[in-house]
Amino acid sequence: VQLQAFGGGPVQSGGFLRLSCVNSGRPSRRKVMGWFRQAPGKEREFVAAILLSGGTTDYANSVKGRFTISKTSDKNTVYLQMNSLKPEGTAVHYCAADDTLIRSSWSNPAQYNYWGQGALVTVSS
Repeated sequence: VQLQAFGGGPVQSGGFLRLSCVNSGRPSRRKVMGWFRQAPGKEREFVAAILLSGGTTDYANSVKGRFTISKTSDKNTVYLQMNSLKPEGTAVHYCAADDTLIRSSWSNPAQYNYWGQGALVTVSS
């Protein structure tokens, strides 16, 4: 499985970015894809996840109303639209995928089997 994240970069506080995650390895077998982020010196934390068949989504409370996760109809690509970015959002953002996770496990990074390489988002105040 190959996951590649794109779209990171610098942005000012209050600005927006869109991250993309391309799944080039058997996308038809993936059940759920998620986004996580890890700030320097902190643990990896859940941001958002989407069920690839059906489109059910979940978000961390810290990003609800500001971020939107979406997917293409062929399930090859998942997007994370990030609006009203805050300096505390500076982190490496990772996309992840799994074939079997139930919804109660979507926010647990240890449960995902496949990971992309990460995209750095830097939010300046």
